[in-house]
Amino acid sequence: MGEVVGAGLLAHVPTIMLPEPVRLELNQGREISLVPGLHQLRAEVFETLDYDTVVVLDSHWFTTVETVVTAQHRRAGLFTAEELPRGMCRIPYEWPGDPELAQAMAELGPTNSTWITAIDDEYLPLYYATLNLWKFLGEGLGKRWVSVSTCQTGEPEDFLRVGRALGQAIERLDRKVVLIASGALSHTFWKLRQLRDHEASDRSHIRTPEACAADLERIAWFKDGDHAQVLRTMPEFLPYRPEAMFAHYLMMAGALGEERLTARARQYGEYENSIGTGQVHLWFDRPAEGYPRPGSTPPDPEYLRQMGGPDLVAAG
Repeated sequence: MGEVVGAGLLAHVPTIMLPEPVRLELNQGREISLVPGLHQLRAEVFETLDYDTVVVLDSHWFTTVETVVTAQHRRAGLFTAEELPRGMCRIPYEWPGDPELAQAMAELGPTNSTWITAIDDEYLPLYYATLNLWKFLGEGLGKRWVSVSTCQTGEPEDFLRVGRALGQAIERLDRKVVLIASGALSHTFWKLRQLRDHEASDRSHIRTPEACAADLERIAWFKDGDHAQVLRTMPEFLPYRPEAMFAHYLMMAGALGEERLTARARQYGEYENSIGTGQVHLWFDRPAEGYPRPGSTPPDPEYLRQMGGPDLVAAG
């Protein structure tokens, strides 16, 4: 039986991919702490932990009618970001995938009353929420990497259902898996004519003091292991526009037991600004007794009917 051996809520901002002299210029001569934070995380966790597969819950890959999980045997090529090609241009990448895990996750969609599809198309686009973290944490280590999309029509319960399916798929297989919730906390940019005055990493540049306070409150809860409070207060957090509706974290939480999850966060680097958005690296070590097992929701008959007809409804 497989298990999750570590999980992180990690920042992927384009700034980390810029050359060091450019980063220093943007940040008043100082290094942004997200970069040394990732180097430390790689040395302390990704180079020492025993794991087979990394699953990235990608807050930049938006799908519409279903959640998609990558199922290629291998992904390789050159990556140029459509958002910022000046800073992320022709980056080489190559890693093995985990088709078996992807298929298992898709098969567990109906059990959790949600839509998940595994896609093995070699031309499936790649997004920098996955690529940037692989460059820091995965390159040269030879581990399998898989990406999971954010369904942009989803709501918090939908993201939790996807996470439950992921956690159950990991349990089903003989896998040791690391989960990365790749994305920010509050996520409102400064407008174009203002943002160059707010490129420094100091938290005073977060878009509003209220958004900064909401982020810091949740970071404190994470450090206390109070995931239940984070989940309970999602309606209060959503007005601060967490990246991708906080789907990346919610999918991770769904895989790790949701309100029963009490893993405490270790912070790598500082909580920082990126042109108005709140960024941080938080790592949740596996508790000695393991993460709580993911729950499940009863199969919805109408969903099963849409997916497979009366036979599937009867089987459910």
